[in-house]
Amino acid sequence: MNPDLDLELTRIIQARPATLWRCWTEPELLKHWFCPAPWRVKEATLDPRPGGIFHCVMQGPDGTVMDEGAGCFLAVDPERSLSFTDAMGPGHRPRGKGFMTAFISFEPVEAGTRYHALAKHASPEDRKSHEEMGFFDGWGTAAEQLEQLAKSLEN
Repeated sequence: MNPDLDLELTRIIQARPATLWRCWTEPELLKHWFCPAPWRVKEATLDPRPGGIFHCVMQGPDGTVMDEGAGCFLAVDPERSLSFTDAMGPGHRPRGKGFMTAFISFEPVEAGTRYHALAKHASPEDRKSHEEMGFFDGWGTAAEQLEQLAKSLEN
């Protein structure tokens, strides 16, 4: 990790890696947790394979829609890790812009799963902007929502 360019979040989530994997790779499940309430995922299209589409359209409580366009999965190791970026579109096609690349990992531990999210940015300014947008609160809240959903799927 480069502290000038990257942001990271680690949590122990009381659910199995396989369940967290489903929550990350099944669009209908991702819609339930991916952005912190009261925001919601309005649309999700996922094809979890290298070069496959990663696209989420979010909507705020006032109706504001946030759609940065389709990104793509870079690497996929079922139930262990995945990475995606908005710098490339489906098929690894360059988009000419991009804000971040994310690396997500799921490590089984006695209490459930060590969940690690690393967001890499191209510049210190992008990193700072992401932090100021509320990275820690937003991604932390999303991780709590992820845990709630995953636990409900295991019961």
